[in-house]
Order: sequence, then C-alpha cells, then structure tokens
Amino acid sequence: MSRARSESGQASVELVAVVPLVLLAAAIAWQLVLTGHTLWLCAHAARAAARADAVGLSPRRAARSALPDALERGLSVERRAQGRVRVEIRVPLLLRAWRSPVRVAAVASLGGAR
Repeated sequence: MSRARSESGQASVELVAVVPLVLLAAAIAWQLVLTGHTLWLCAHAARAAARADAVGLSPRRAARSALPDALERGLSVERRAQGRVRVEIRVPLLLRAWRSPVRVAAVASLGGAR
C-alpha cells in the first residue's frame, strides 16, 4: 500500500511534463502547413502575374490581387527574360510579433517569348 501512495501523483507529473512538448510539436506542424500554403499561394500569384504580363497588364497588380492582404507586404515581383515572371513573398510566422526571415519564390511563364 505504501508504494501505491508514493506513486499517486506520477501520472499528473508526467502529463505536465509532456504537455509543453505536445504544444511545441503542434506549433511546428502548423508552421510547416503555413509555409506550404504560402508556397502554393506564391505559385498562384506568379501564374496570375505571368498571365497579366502576357496581355500587357501590370504583373505586380495581378500578383497582389491573387494574394491575401497579409502577404502583400513582403511581395516582390520581377519580370525576367522570355516572358517569365518571378514572385517572391515572405513566409508569415505563427507568432505575428516576429518577422520571418524566410522567403519563398515561384517563377511562371506562358511559354512564349516577347
């Protein structure tokens, strides 16, 4: 009976020790999902910019219209040779108080040289 009393709080202690690790793993997983979504949005914005450039419209304006407002601040649009357009955006962090050093880029083209 004395051994059962000495281990009565063991499960609670283990739970308290594991909860921060589970929360950290969840935050890392969510940041990875956010990074993948940002990369997908960047590719979509590059395709929109390439389409706009092909018809003589502003590729920057088209890329901005394809992105959510939160991603427009770190947007960089660059015209390249042979009708290619490169779009680069900053990956948002889960904690918005910090500024992310990570940027993702995508290049799109409609295939024809101008």
